[in-house]
Amino acid sequence: MRHLTDGIVELLKTRWLKEEPHQTESRNGEPWTAKSWIAKSLQVESWKKAAALALALLVSVGAMAACGGSGSGTAATQAAAATTQAAAAQAEANTTPAAAQPEAAATQAAGAASTETATQAAPAAPEPKPPVEITNVSYDPTRELYDQYNKIFAEYWKETANQEVTITQSHGGSAKQARSVLEGNDADVVTLALEGDVDILTEAGLIEPGWVKEFDKDSAPYTSTIVFLVRAGNPKNLLDWDDIAKPGVEIITPDPKTSGGARWNFLAAWAFALEQDGADEAYATQFLKDIYSNVTVLDSGARGSTTTFVENKQGDVLLAWENEAFLSVKEHPDEFEIVTPSVSILAQPSVAIVDAVVDKRGTREVATAYLGYLYSDEAQRLEAENYYRPSNPEILKDYADVFFLDLKLVTIEDFGGWPAATEKFFADGAIFDQIYLQ
Repeated sequence: MRHLTDGIVELLKTRWLKEEPHQTESRNGEPWTAKSWIAKSLQVESWKKAAALALALLVSVGAMAACGGSGSGTAATQAAAATTQAAAAQAEANTTPAAAQPEAAATQAAGAASTETATQAAPAAPEPKPPVEITNVSYDPTRELYDQYNKIFAEYWKETANQEVTITQSHGGSAKQARSVLEGNDADVVTLALEGDVDILTEAGLIEPGWVKEFDKDSAPYTSTIVFLVRAGNPKNLLDWDDIAKPGVEIITPDPKTSGGARWNFLAAWAFALEQDGADEAYATQFLKDIYSNVTVLDSGARGSTTTFVENKQGDVLLAWENEAFLSVKEHPDEFEIVTPSVSILAQPSVAIVDAVVDKRGTREVATAYLGYLYSDEAQRLEAENYYRPSNPEILKDYADVFFLDLKLVTIEDFGGWPAATEKFFADGAIFDQIYLQ
């Protein structure tokens, strides 16, 4: 700070000492000129006082410039005097001057001199850039969220970067969407249902290793969980996982081979099974077999399953993303209810930049900003309003009346991470194939 003060003073010395003094009378009758102010600032014993005086002169220069550049006008002199006198009083009292309130000081000087001062002090807008397009390949239930988010991001990017951005959306089952990128769908970013689907793109060389640490919260700007959506009145009294494993219950759920949400469903049910007295993996395997023997429609994605249950009116219970269940109740408030099981799972949808694509298309800057802005307060609240749990814990608390925050949640780490879980449960010939295909 001391060096900054010295620099300001030296700048003012070179500017002012070459000009004629612009004099007015202070409240004490002492003449105030540029030369006397510089001398005073160099003689004070406190660098804080010097900073106050130097800033006062800097604002005075702006006031002079607003009135004609040379500072020879009466209005400029009066503006400079008003500003410097205020700063002098504070400096002599050893307090921080109008530097703590630069907007107020600038406004006072501009009011006495010219309204052009504020305009001149404002930072210049960035140079316009050519319009840009990016593609977000996402999973099924995020359609409504990104339809809204893309609009607020486009406004933010136009304001901060002076560039028009158009975002193209693609939705489907998460694993299916990941495969589409492998097959040539040029996604600048992916916002998929789980980390394992993004890892497929890393293995193919499209996304650089370490992507999970590129953004906060392991690149999961929002989370969700798995709940039951039942028909109004819950006629079959389905309250927990063991209820839906009973004979005679018709279950709607997506296919774990193509849907990320379906994999979260499977793992939540497995965790519940292992918590039962005397349970082992053989018990859990049979428990999941009982559940999937009740599945009447196995859609490729979560939104397809919601359509089957809500619109086509098939099944007694839908195993659903929490946000999908809330949206269904919002749209059909008299037809459905949400049941929260005793155990569920912390579902962490993942976001990542597709490095090979953004480097080819020159879109890395806007793609990075696009995913980063998902963590902004504005976006976090938008996510909550679309029934995703914000990763910001303080904002999540604001929606405690929406989400059941005391739910017992296991995590993917309880299964050894996604590579281990995929190999054990969802690879060809793994546990899911054993219980469903045989």
